[in-house]
Amino acid sequence: MKKNILFALFASMTLLTQAQSWTADNGNGTFTNPLFYDEFSDPDIIRVGDDYYLAGTTMHTVPGLVILHSRDLVNWENISYCFDRFDFQDDAFSLKNHKEIYGQGIWAPCIRYANGQFYVFSNMNGKGLQCYTAKDIHGPWTHHNMQGRIYDLGVLFDDDGKIYAIHGYGEVHCTELKADMSGPIEGTDRIIIPEGNGVGEGHHMYKINGMYYLISTDYMPNGRTLCSRSKNIWGPYETRVITADETFGYHAAGITGVPPRGRIMPDGTHFTQPEPDKDATACTNIHQGGIVQDQSGQWWALLMMDFHSIGRTVTLAPMTWQDGWPMLGLEGNLGRAPRTWLKPNTGITVTPHAPYERNEDFNGKTLGRVWQWNHNPDDSKWALKGGRLRLNTMPSDQLMWARNSLTQRVIGPSSIATVELYTKGMKDGDVAGLGNINVPCSWVGIVKENGKLTLRWFDQTKNDTVDMPITLPKQKIWLRCCGEYDKDEMDYAYSTDGETFHNLGCALRLTYQLITFQGSRHALFAFNKDGREGGFAEFDNFTVHESMADRTENIPYGKTIRIINLATGKPMTATKHGVLYDTAPNDKSPQTLFSIIDKGNGQVILQCKDGRYLMSSGLGLAGDVRMTTDPAQAEVFMWQDYLNHEFMLMSMRTHKYIGKSPTTGSPYSMDYSGSDPARRNGAVFKWEETE
Repeated sequence: MKKNILFALFASMTLLTQAQSWTADNGNGTFTNPLFYDEFSDPDIIRVGDDYYLAGTTMHTVPGLVILHSRDLVNWENISYCFDRFDFQDDAFSLKNHKEIYGQGIWAPCIRYANGQFYVFSNMNGKGLQCYTAKDIHGPWTHHNMQGRIYDLGVLFDDDGKIYAIHGYGEVHCTELKADMSGPIEGTDRIIIPEGNGVGEGHHMYKINGMYYLISTDYMPNGRTLCSRSKNIWGPYETRVITADETFGYHAAGITGVPPRGRIMPDGTHFTQPEPDKDATACTNIHQGGIVQDQSGQWWALLMMDFHSIGRTVTLAPMTWQDGWPMLGLEGNLGRAPRTWLKPNTGITVTPHAPYERNEDFNGKTLGRVWQWNHNPDDSKWALKGGRLRLNTMPSDQLMWARNSLTQRVIGPSSIATVELYTKGMKDGDVAGLGNINVPCSWVGIVKENGKLTLRWFDQTKNDTVDMPITLPKQKIWLRCCGEYDKDEMDYAYSTDGETFHNLGCALRLTYQLITFQGSRHALFAFNKDGREGGFAEFDNFTVHESMADRTENIPYGKTIRIINLATGKPMTATKHGVLYDTAPNDKSPQTLFSIIDKGNGQVILQCKDGRYLMSSGLGLAGDVRMTTDPAQAEVFMWQDYLNHEFMLMSMRTHKYIGKSPTTGSPYSMDYSGSDPARRNGAVFKWEETE
């Protein structure tokens, strides 16, 4: 990786305010996955009347067990957490005495509504099954420690009043729960699906038209979503794979390698960051999650995918019932899902909006909902004071052990986070700054020693440190993190005037990891490296700028373009013979020039410069692409936006994609089920505007 790869893009930028944040809503009747371009793991969904509620994993961070609300399944808002702090006294929940719960905490929730109240079930490592109940989704929530070894569960409130928990990996169990949420009913645990049936975990149980349906996910050898069904809760069950291989053209990330334990300590051991296999799916394909039926009767799946260093994100996919099975996708292309599709018909119009407000001026009495603490904070050691966030320093030898680190998830695909740091209250040994709290972690910040300030860049990957003496006459510095998260790259910069930013250190490579089970997170932190309670640091005006959130110009309406196949590197050409083929890279003849004609709701037709239109013959195994002079016969495509001028074209008639094999020499056809993880099977294109 070249040094300053991101700095070259961002150094000239002045302090920016967020003009727009990613929302899946395209504003034209369609949406584009992911629903959120930041982490939201283990999604579970319910509908109550005209309202939809989505619960997700929060692991070791607090507030915990996040709940989002939507009226259209596309635009969401963070409205609640089930608890403000872990209410267990163990030091590990609060990062005390070198104890921690990284990669543990609370995870894989199941949200349900029954008996006039909301239930959120979830496992907590070492504590067993937990349940939170509330009459109002906003809270207050009542905590029930149900204990018992039940995790990654689905819960069904059956018609006869019984409550079932379905759980286990491979060998699937069903256990009855007590109505008062005091625990499982002893002696009711039974195996309902034996090992050997290819069923995984992450269970979601539903009763639909008298049939029991269990949605689960398997990650061996890769992520797949399965459905098991039975006429009886206790079985026997038959199982079918309902989706596999849908990665939306994203390959699996390299997994950070670390030695056993000592895992967050900078002890001189270098972390390994293997090169990813760009042809592998692993768990990048959409898998674990819940399903829901909208007001029109259409079913939808909200599934997650491992999305590189961002973490796990949520996707929305239509479902099609076939022979009594809820298959993911559309008729003619079952098992796959469009990245861009028509919004659900909920009968409710919602103005497009992002789920979180990421910017924070710290002028309020409470923190914004997007913020979470890394483990339980010491509430006596932080405050919102004078329009700033004040963090008092406590002993720590590095960021991952620092208490009261305030975090929020990074937002992709590309974003810049900037914060002001005030150093007046810092004492010797104090360290404060802006970091990426991940494994390995990194940061840029100020260290105070012997009354002097040092600007420091730190990367835990190889314990690299770059120091630079610095003088801050106004006792203030701007710190910046620049991330290209689709490329798993990050850079740090600083400014002493808020206008001109300078890079510090080198560009960092980011990976996914199964240690904290979380993606990259911005962290505002302050600690004392000399093992004592020190002074304090203050933060103000945290801003996030998302350069790619505005997608209104991503479809090149009104432009003359060439269409380059990513797999071959060659432009598409409408041959005089009447078929679609490729040609030399420098060919700019009229047959290589196309216009995109808007048909509404994200749908388009393609017209060649010579006046002909793309169409499918509708005959033959390959679904040949032909040309026609009759616009009424032109094939209507749903434009699939892959960002950076990359796209796919899905036929609205067959729900298959247009593509060309990079190896066989065959012409273009319209029989592709989707993209491969590396985007080199011939179905993904890049457009370039011509003069």
